[in-house]
Amino acid sequence: QVQLVESGGGLVQAGGSLRLSCAASGRTFSDFAVAWFRRDPGKEREFVARISRSGGHTYYQDSVKGRFTISRDNAKDVVFLQMDSLKLEDTAVYYCAAQPTGSNEYEYWGQGIQVTVSS
Repeated sequence: QVQLVESGGGLVQAGGSLRLSCAASGRTFSDFAVAWFRRDPGKEREFVARISRSGGHTYYQDSVKGRFTISRDNAKDVVFLQMDSLKLEDTAVYYCAAQPTGSNEYEYWGQGIQVTVSS
């Protein structure tokens, strides 16, 4: 089992920045690949970014490439999502999720945190 807690969300003007954190507890965090997802009310949940267990590989949804950066600090059991040049369409609830080694699914999810971008 691993517990995930997101923090760092809030209200920001378009063009601004926020940094989300996903803190893990319960198991060795480096055993998990981690991703960020988001969901806007009335829309499907969508993938945002992913980072490998070591942090050596990252992947992004096309709409956030060049604006968002995912990183991790396994010594501190935390994953970050640095969001720059935020747009109105980035408004959503953001979730971090962990995929254990050997699994094809993200088995652990945080409770989500609201990010609101205003004009």
